[in-house]
Amino acid sequence: MAAVFTPGLKVTEHTIVLKDRRLPLEGEVLVRAGDLVKAEDIVARTELPGKVYPINVANQLSVDPGRLRDFMKVDVGTPVAVGQQLAETAGFLGFFKSESVAPVAGKIESVSTVTGQVIIQAEPIPVQIDAYINGRVVEVIPGEGCLVQANATMVQGIFGLGGEVKAPLVMGVDSPAEVLTADRLAPDMAGKIVVGGCYVPLAALWRAVELGVAGVVTGGFDYDEIKELLGYEVGVAITGGEQLGLTLIVTEGFGEIAMAPATHALLRKSAGRRASINGATQIRAGVIRPEVVVTFDDEAVPAEKYIPPEPQGLKPGDLVRGIRTPYFGRIGRVVDLPAQPAVLETESKARIMEIEFADSTRALLPRSNVESIEQ
Repeated sequence: MAAVFTPGLKVTEHTIVLKDRRLPLEGEVLVRAGDLVKAEDIVARTELPGKVYPINVANQLSVDPGRLRDFMKVDVGTPVAVGQQLAETAGFLGFFKSESVAPVAGKIESVSTVTGQVIIQAEPIPVQIDAYINGRVVEVIPGEGCLVQANATMVQGIFGLGGEVKAPLVMGVDSPAEVLTADRLAPDMAGKIVVGGCYVPLAALWRAVELGVAGVVTGGFDYDEIKELLGYEVGVAITGGEQLGLTLIVTEGFGEIAMAPATHALLRKSAGRRASINGATQIRAGVIRPEVVVTFDDEAVPAEKYIPPEPQGLKPGDLVRGIRTPYFGRIGRVVDLPAQPAVLETESKARIMEIEFADSTRALLPRSNVESIEQ
């Protein structure tokens, strides 16, 4: 029988994590292969071209575009500051002069005697990429970035908002079935990543932002509250660029869903240690999952680049989670993988698998309705 492959996520106490740290365009790489780096260390940098500002200086001066150069006070290629004079007319007997000033700091790119426009390119925007995790540089991509490798605990979620954050983990609840309410958030959680349980209400998220909490990890969140939180709908494109004031990671799904006990236990075991989290999520081709990474800084990092093994497919005994109702969020183990398609309650045919849940109940689920959990 052919191997059974399903979408999967990683929830593991000890694994080798390899992070690709690349610039959006060519720049300078600041590290070498073999270097040990901290999460905050800048590994590569570049400059994004500044925005281009066209200014119709001829109109501002009320002169013919063909004579514009006669009135210019700066040449092409000259840096200018905000408010600096670009051009000025002589006026009448030294009075009634007209002038044009720079609206932004930048450099004069061109002066057109056809359109009368002066093009200013704003100052370049510096871009720096840090290592994101403590680890070792195992490969350098010239002009682009590097690969950083570390031994770590990793927990992947199914949905996230907000970008990369590096901060200590703290527990906000005692069990994976508890709600992280606003009254459980304290001022001493400022600058930290708070681990919740089955749900976080919108009021608690606003409270976390108010306190300066760096991130929240929760089992469930109300999908309908995302629009209220962001002010707009979240589509199927990648998330991670939202400016929330914190990063939110949902490990189980939408609604009030208890965090998987194994996930909660891993995060509790990592409490007090520094974590790197990222809410970036993409559900199309090239799946990106939100993540929590806690490195083992007292362990030696392998110098050779880790190459993950080829996927082996599901087999009896593997851990999976339902991703469709009525078994959404429930975790169990594969008991059997029948080779022949079965008729479902909807009277359609599909390849199925038999799952045994933690309470010893069993169910037959379409293979497309589960995801594997790598431990």
